[in-house]
Amino acid sequence: MMPSFPSWFLTCLLALPAWTVHAEKADRDKPMNVEADALRYDDARKLSLFTGQVVLTKGTILIRGATVEIRQDDQGYQYGVVKAEPGKLAYFRQKREGVDETIEGEGDTIDYDGRLDTVKFIGQAQLRRYQGAKLNDEFNAGLIVYNNLTDVFTLDGAPAVGAPGSTGQPGAPAGRVRAMLTPKSDPALAPAPATSTPMRSSPELNDAKR
Repeated sequence: MMPSFPSWFLTCLLALPAWTVHAEKADRDKPMNVEADALRYDDARKLSLFTGQVVLTKGTILIRGATVEIRQDDQGYQYGVVKAEPGKLAYFRQKREGVDETIEGEGDTIDYDGRLDTVKFIGQAQLRRYQGAKLNDEFNAGLIVYNNLTDVFTLDGAPAVGAPGSTGQPGAPAGRVRAMLTPKSDPALAPAPATSTPMRSSPELNDAKR
């Protein structure tokens, strides 16, 4: 078993370029902070593996999971895989650039591809889009792919008959997808956006191990 490291040590030790998502360009210049029970860093492979109640923040990005693996290829693109604890879902959240909108998603596994600039929510996949504090759109499926460059969502049912579909509310059965879409209103008639965006409760870094 690897020894646990204090969170400040993980923050200083992590030398890989930032996990960035096109949705909020300012995030790429923000420091990355990670807290976990343990870290295995492979300099030759440019790979960092955090394990044990991992909480990662970087600008508007928040990631939670049992393990978070971050690697970088020779061209400088970053890739990340977040896996959930048994009975739970991995979590991802980020603000979209230039609009008062936030993307929030969960799945058994979350896979980020820096080259393609896509985020995949795999297994019991759920994705929500908030405008200010209001839930606008909600998606449930076996697999959800969000393309940050085109702002296109792709939903697929569970990959095999009998495999679990989404457990979101109201959820979708295996092999099916479910979506709730809110009509877009005229911005000139819309009320002023809320000043805060209450999402699902997220533990503070210092509370992540409780």
